[in-house]
Amino acid sequence: FLGLYKVVADKTPYVSIEEITRKVSIGPTRFGHPCFYSPEDIKLANLTIKHGEQITFNSVEEVNGTMAVNCGVVRNNQSHFFILPLSQEGKFYECEDDQIYTLKEIAEWKIPKCRNRVVKLSNTLHTWDSSNPLPENFDGCLILTPVYEVQAVMKFRKDIVHILSDLDVEVKDITDCYDISSFLQPLSLEDVFERTSKEFPMAAEIMEGPSGSQKPYKLLYTGKEIIIYKKYQATRVLASEIRSDSPKRHFLIPKSYKGKFKRRPREFPTAYDLEIARSEKEQLHVVATKAFDSPHKELFSVSVGDQFLVQQCQTSEVLYEGRKKLIDVLTCEQILSDTYKKVLLPMYMEGGFVEVIHDKKQYQLSEICKEFRLPFNVKVSVRDLSVEEDVLAAMPGLQFEEEITDSYLLISSSSSPVESWEIPVYRLNMLVHLLSKDVQTVVPPVTKTTVEEINEEQYYMVRRYENQTLHPPPRPPKKPT
Repeated sequence: FLGLYKVVADKTPYVSIEEITRKVSIGPTRFGHPCFYSPEDIKLANLTIKHGEQITFNSVEEVNGTMAVNCGVVRNNQSHFFILPLSQEGKFYECEDDQIYTLKEIAEWKIPKCRNRVVKLSNTLHTWDSSNPLPENFDGCLILTPVYEVQAVMKFRKDIVHILSDLDVEVKDITDCYDISSFLQPLSLEDVFERTSKEFPMAAEIMEGPSGSQKPYKLLYTGKEIIIYKKYQATRVLASEIRSDSPKRHFLIPKSYKGKFKRRPREFPTAYDLEIARSEKEQLHVVATKAFDSPHKELFSVSVGDQFLVQQCQTSEVLYEGRKKLIDVLTCEQILSDTYKKVLLPMYMEGGFVEVIHDKKQYQLSEICKEFRLPFNVKVSVRDLSVEEDVLAAMPGLQFEEEITDSYLLISSSSSPVESWEIPVYRLNMLVHLLSKDVQTVVPPVTKTTVEEINEEQYYMVRRYENQTLHPPPRPPKKPT
């Protein structure tokens, strides 16, 4: 079910570290670092954890023959790491979590064993329609109770059998009587990616193929044999369709894209946005689309249609309620019919500006990323002739939002390795099993450019993980008070 959810912190405490490790998923992925706090101080040999302080659980490991949890706290932007033994008792409460998750992520990582999970639907995605099981404008909480199934492989069969957990059968453990290696071992793309680089290239057969009509996904059907050459991190440019109504289409574009782009005008809601977009490479030329009446005689009042060349940010003295105050302003040159006039715009000014483009040059994607600051507006001027259908060429306009780094596997068909493709590890649901045969082609064939279209949920996820390492931009200045 498509949608994004906030996890509501469980009010029932855990009574020991051992209970937390039994019931809560702790692991190496970005979801496997739960946070707890204790209502009492915890005194350790060289550190005291204060009551209410957020403790991040990073991993479970053996320390000097005793199982313990590797934990961390952050104080004054500095991380401090320590060990809590599983025998540590006390009350431990879940911390509030401001992240947003898919149902799949919550089911796999955020529902403790023997407990339910309360979530709140985020309203950042999706318009309501009659197929939605939730009431229109639903704003309450949901209690999630997992329903389990067993995925099994049978001897002499290559497909995966799904067994419901409420099936009333008796089973007998015969592990010791069988050679486990005689059964196929299903691997997700994440499992394959965790293999060491020395194990590549490898041959594999698809046990469950992905859904989707995009090439190469439609070529990845159950039973097809593929070669997986290597794993790596690759850069993509996240782009969104420029349109006033929603939903917008979103794309991840590789740097190898061979089409060309022409610039399209950017829009700026405030003077502060003009300062952010300003660059040393070229002067920013804009037209006002909204009037602004300045409350200070020292600053300029803007009319619709006024044109400006943006100069730089500085401070200026203004008279406010009989007192002189320093405020941040943007120095601009107003373009008049036969001259230029220096004017000052307050940085807090909420107006509206649209860029005037003088640059008629056609750019490769890599040139734009190197020469300009994102976000950046473009339109495809020359489509990528190396692909049958260039989906970007049909877009009236695109905004390049940011560069992201993601995990990929490079694969090709085993029977006819004439071209290879990059497939995303975390956005493609596919199961494979490895084949024992040797891979003849160690050097991968030419890699085909694939522009990946992602849905609204995937778009939000990509931006969420990419922005975790970024500091939020400073807020625009407020009016003087």
